[in-house]
Amino acid sequence: MGGEHTVKIASSPDKMKAKRTLRARRAPAESAAGMDRRRARLVTPQRGDGGSARSTVAPRQNGAPSARPASLVIRDAPLPSRRSALRGQTGGSASDREGRARRRCAEQAPGAPISEECGDARADWLVWQLADSAFPIGGFAHSAGLEAAWQHGQIASRAELLSFTEASLLQVGHGFLPFMTAAHSEPAQLPEIDRLCDAFTTNHVANRASRAQGRALLAAAERAFGRDAAPMAPLPCGHFAPVFGATTRRLGMARTTALRLFVFSHVRAVMAAAVRLNIVGPLEAQALQYRLAGRAEAVLLDAENCGLEDVAQTAPLLDLWQGAHDRLYSRLFQS
Repeated sequence: MGGEHTVKIASSPDKMKAKRTLRARRAPAESAAGMDRRRARLVTPQRGDGGSARSTVAPRQNGAPSARPASLVIRDAPLPSRRSALRGQTGGSASDREGRARRRCAEQAPGAPISEECGDARADWLVWQLADSAFPIGGFAHSAGLEAAWQHGQIASRAELLSFTEASLLQVGHGFLPFMTAAHSEPAQLPEIDRLCDAFTTNHVANRASRAQGRALLAAAERAFGRDAAPMAPLPCGHFAPVFGATTRRLGMARTTALRLFVFSHVRAVMAAAVRLNIVGPLEAQALQYRLAGRAEAVLLDAENCGLEDVAQTAPLLDLWQGAHDRLYSRLFQS
């Protein structure tokens, strides 16, 4: 109590001396890091209108602004400019690079050579164009023997239509995919492959339909994609399977993609014929086509490595029904 009383009644010079002594005792306890933290508190980052960080200097108690520490100058740099500089060094994110590549592809002149970075996109557009029903190759004018089988009372239910389509898929896989694969792999041998396809297709209805579709594809490809898309060598017959293989090769389509497109076109034509013959409805046909996707892929995998020496007739009954198409009393399809 005596000490406190002495401090209270001490004179002003004694008070000033006591404060200086206390300040001197505390000074050694403050480290350099502590001083930095005290200086950092003077700069309070705030968010500006443009989203960048700016600093405001807190004034000292005597009204004079404090100096900004050199280590905190980076706080004043706008955040967008720093991110832009970082993108310039790293080339941007993956989505930015993809967007720039897609814009360059979109700006290419029509008919320009397909660059490597545009190959996948242009190939997708080509597949969709060839698979479109508006591409004029006459596929919807043929039923692959379905109309003759239906008029002979062999297709009367959904299950029988499914069985017919599966048998037709096998026939396409082992009877026509080898010609398409050979023409895609060796387009220079197209005339010889075309002759072999003509010799194998003994059914006059199927032979006529194959020639009609092949010649339609040649004409459509030349008009739509230019003369470079059509095979240059003259063809003795122009059957659909070898012409399809050679044309897709000249257009730069991968072999597996071309095989899938060929098989898909066949399944779609059978389902479209079934709808027009009123065997099934449109939605039921789509459900059947979706269900047949796995079976079609299995046929493709089994037949994609078959050579011309492996060509075989797997569905002779379908061949007989299709051959009787010209003797039908009324016909909706050409084959």
